[in-house]
Amino acid sequence: MRIVLSRNFEKDFKKLRPAEKQKFKERRNLFLKKPFDPILNNHPLKGKYKGYRSINIAGDLRVIFRMIEAETAIFIAINTHDRLYNL
Repeated sequence: MRIVLSRNFEKDFKKLRPAEKQKFKERRNLFLKKPFDPILNNHPLKGKYKGYRSINIAGDLRVIFRMIEAETAIFIAINTHDRLYNL
């Protein structure tokens, strides 16, 4: 598995607290090894995010991503559930 980061994701990531950044790195490493590990709750999205997927990072923190090739995911955004889905 390979991950590409969008500019939007990078901007969101810079705003996270250090503990959130660390938790993301742990979950990213798990995603790279086992993208459908139950801890990640990797699931497809609906509505305006149809075609995208989401994984859980910690608490309310989520990553939205899209598979662009069989083994390549582009991470689009990282934020709380409310900020991602209730805009």
